[in-house]
Amino acid sequence: MGFDVAVVGGGLVGAALACALRGASVALVAQERRVAAPPGDGFDSRIYAISPGNAAFLAGLGAWGRMPAARVTPVHAMRVYGDDGASLIEFDAYAAGVSELAWIVEDALLQDALWQGLETQDRLALTAPAECESLSVSGEGVRLKLRDGRSIEASLVAGADGARSFVRAQGGIAAEDKPYGQTAVVANFSCERPHRNAALQWFQGGPVLALLPLPGNHVSMVWSTPDADAARLLALAPLELAREVGAASRHALGALSLVTPARGLPLRRLDAARLVAPRLALAGDAAHVVHPLAGQGANLGFQDARVLAAVLAGREPWRDAGDPRLLRRYERSRAEAILAMRATVHGLFRLFDAKGALAARLRNAGLNLTDRLPVIKNLLMRQAMS
Repeated sequence: MGFDVAVVGGGLVGAALACALRGASVALVAQERRVAAPPGDGFDSRIYAISPGNAAFLAGLGAWGRMPAARVTPVHAMRVYGDDGASLIEFDAYAAGVSELAWIVEDALLQDALWQGLETQDRLALTAPAECESLSVSGEGVRLKLRDGRSIEASLVAGADGARSFVRAQGGIAAEDKPYGQTAVVANFSCERPHRNAALQWFQGGPVLALLPLPGNHVSMVWSTPDADAARLLALAPLELAREVGAASRHALGALSLVTPARGLPLRRLDAARLVAPRLALAGDAAHVVHPLAGQGANLGFQDARVLAAVLAGREPWRDAGDPRLLRRYERSRAEAILAMRATVHGLFRLFDAKGALAARLRNAGLNLTDRLPVIKNLLMRQAMS
C-alpha cells in the first residue's frame, strides 16, 4: 500500500491533520497549492476564535509560532447581551484563573503557517492542484483516483474536504444539510474606543452581532442575519454600514470606520450521520457545520484532527491506519463533544430565534441567571476552551 493516510482537503483542518500525522506516510490532496505571502497591512475579513487547547495543538505543529505575533490577539473577556438591552452574561479570563479565553487569528495567516509546515514535513507527498474523481475501498486499502488520471493508494482516507465532501459522498455517509436562512456579514473596522481585548456579542431576536478584538483599535465583525437583511447590509456604502453597526452595537466602541470590504457567507447546518465508514474518516466541516454564534466551528475541526492523529499514533504495531477498531475509537472519542456542541449551538439558535414576548423573557432571564451561577459559567468556559 502506498501511504498510511491520504488526507483529502487542504484547508485548515486538512492541513493541520496532515501536519499532525507525524511518523505516518501521508498524501495530502488539495484543490489548489497554497503559496505563503508576507502579511500585508490590511486584515483578513475572515477570522477565527481559537481555543487555548487548539492553540497548544497548533503550537505543537509549529504553526502558531510561524504567525506574526503582532497579528494574534488574545481575548481576555467576553460579554454577551440579550435582546432586551439589559440582560448580560460576562466571561472573564482572570476570574477563571486562565490567561486568555481564546485567540483571534486571521484565516490567511493561519493557512499560510500550516502550509509552511507541510512543505518541510518528512514522509508527506503534496498533491496539488488536484481533483478527486472516484474512490474505491477494498479489504486491503483505498484507491483514490484523480481527474488527471493519477491514483493514490492508502490504508485510510481522511475527508477534510468541507461541507460538500467528496469523501463523505463516496463513503455513503448520510448527512442532514439545512440552511439557517441567514448570511454572516463579515468586515473589519477601526474603533474610536479601545476594545480592551474583549469580545462583544449581541443577540437580536434572531440575528446575532459579534465584534471581536483585532490588533490595535480594530475589531472584526460577524453579523449573522436573515439573508434579505444581509443583502441590504452588503449593499450599503462604507460610511452607512459603519453607522448601522455602531447603532446595533449600542456604540460600545464609539465611532466605527470600515477598513475592509464587507463579505457575505451563507450559513448552513450540517450533521453527518457518522464520522467513519470502512477505511474512511471525516473531520471538520465534512462531518459537522454549526452556526458561528459560539465561534466553535474551526475549533471542532481542529479537535477532530487532534483526536484522529492521536488515535493513529497510538495504534498497535499490527494494525494499519484503516483498521475498523481504530476508526471506532476515533468516532467514540469525538461523539460526546460533537453532540454537546451541536445541542448547545442549535439550542441557542432556536431559543434566540423564537418570536414572542414569553420566549424573549425566558431567554433574557436565562442569560442573567447563568451570569449569577459561577459553576455553570466555568463549565461553559472550560468546554469552549478545550
